[in-house]
Amino acid sequence: MAVEFLTDEQAAGYGAFGRAPSRMELERYFFLDDADRELIQDKRRDHSRLGFAVQLTSVRFLGRFMPDPRQVPAEVAEYLAEQLEIADPSCLKLYGGRDGTARTHAGEIQQAEGWRDFAEVAEDLREWVDARAWTTGDGPKALFDCGTRCTGC
Repeated sequence: MAVEFLTDEQAAGYGAFGRAPSRMELERYFFLDDADRELIQDKRRDHSRLGFAVQLTSVRFLGRFMPDPRQVPAEVAEYLAEQLEIADPSCLKLYGGRDGTARTHAGEIQQAEGWRDFAEVAEDLREWVDARAWTTGDGPKALFDCGTRCTGC
């Protein structure tokens, strides 16, 4: 997808935390409900449960899986650790120590949450952008923001 209308900073910031989420964003995207807790409960160690929770909630916020979930802002790790009753959120640094853990967890989350690969939905996105452009008059930046954030624009 061409993104010439974005600044280099905007393009680099896509799918990444440019700043720590606000309290409102933490409560909206990083709150663990009963279904989330059910997905997390079978992870044995604190760092594994916290890493899984980071991936589960970050993909909702960013719209994609982070290349390294350990790079999440400290506020996110702390907020999730508190909900999971994990005393030391810095245990997250141990997540993914076993090769493939983060990738395996991402696959579990993708399946459980119904996330699909972009290639599967590219044509649907093209149709949505086309229809939205014609009916709203939104410009490229607004369409990009709306299409990359799951906020129901």
